[in-house]
Amino acid sequence: MKKQTKIILIGAIVMVVAFIFFYPRFDFNTNSEGTATNPNPGTSGQTGLPVNVVELKRERLENNLNVTGSLIPNEMVSLRPEVAGLVQRISFNEGEFVTKGTPLLYLNDDELRAQFDRLDYTKKLYESQENRQKQLLSREAISQEEYDIVLNQFNTNLADLRLIEAQLNKMVIRAPFDGVLGLRQVSEGSVIGTGDMIATIVNIDPIKIEFSIPERYANEIKKGSTIYFSSNVSTEEAVGTVYAVEPNIDPGTRTVKIRAESPNKERKFLPGMFVRVRLVLNERNDALLVPSESIVPELEGYKVYVVKDGVAESRRVSIGQRTDTRVQILEGVQPGELVLTTGILQVREGMPLSVNQIN
Repeated sequence: MKKQTKIILIGAIVMVVAFIFFYPRFDFNTNSEGTATNPNPGTSGQTGLPVNVVELKRERLENNLNVTGSLIPNEMVSLRPEVAGLVQRISFNEGEFVTKGTPLLYLNDDELRAQFDRLDYTKKLYESQENRQKQLLSREAISQEEYDIVLNQFNTNLADLRLIEAQLNKMVIRAPFDGVLGLRQVSEGSVIGTGDMIATIVNIDPIKIEFSIPERYANEIKKGSTIYFSSNVSTEEAVGTVYAVEPNIDPGTRTVKIRAESPNKERKFLPGMFVRVRLVLNERNDALLVPSESIVPELEGYKVYVVKDGVAESRRVSIGQRTDTRVQILEGVQPGELVLTTGILQVREGMPLSVNQIN
């Protein structure tokens, strides 16, 4: 039994040695007719490295500065009374829009009304006395001093009336400007003092945008400059106009604060919102732009590959501004040339190219 196993093992070894010996003589690159075939069919059939390119042309390029900011109201006031008093009547609804001068709250003014009536009656007496004394003075029946005493009493009475009128006006709290009222903080029947808040009133049309820019751009933004901003409410950009620039640089942040305003008739933007602000510092209409992936960095600068007579040709270039996806080329290429956007890692100088797509 052992002898039979040994014979089988020796036979298997002989077959393996024979296979290894004769394997190099077999040609697996020939077909059934005996002609040779190419083990890598793509290398000899292709005319060159397949690549995508972009055709250079003059385009509009904006030099944008992107910063963040916040929205603030056009006007905002916390309504408080000038004098203490009893709340007699509240004539506004929370959250409603009111115009300037609209009465919002009435304080009890019974005492002031009584004083006003008393002075008004006294005014009639002093007025008649002044008229009689003036007639007597014209006929020289009284002295100038006697007339002056009556005239002074009459003028003092008028001054007291104006004082009471001013105090009566303080008993009515009115809207200082057009705006939307906030939540009410007092109720009818409560006694409030000068430190108690009644409600807030906010004007948000136009809405104001406050933001800061680095000091190196301070001279490029002026009153009247246009800005574009968007919030988390909507990705659509709104347009605003710079109306004020802080005249000094913040030494802590090395930035300058700027305020702009934008129409907000639909009240889409609310104070306190975070916004993304885009400023156009300058723009060109003849810029040559290529995708960022076309730029090959080198120790001495940058280069791109262009298609020249069907082969790759490297060009050293000078770059300018960058956007999110593209780079401006200042020197090294001309309009109409085809710049590679794919195959950058595989391409070599003089390599044949096969253009698949022109963008």
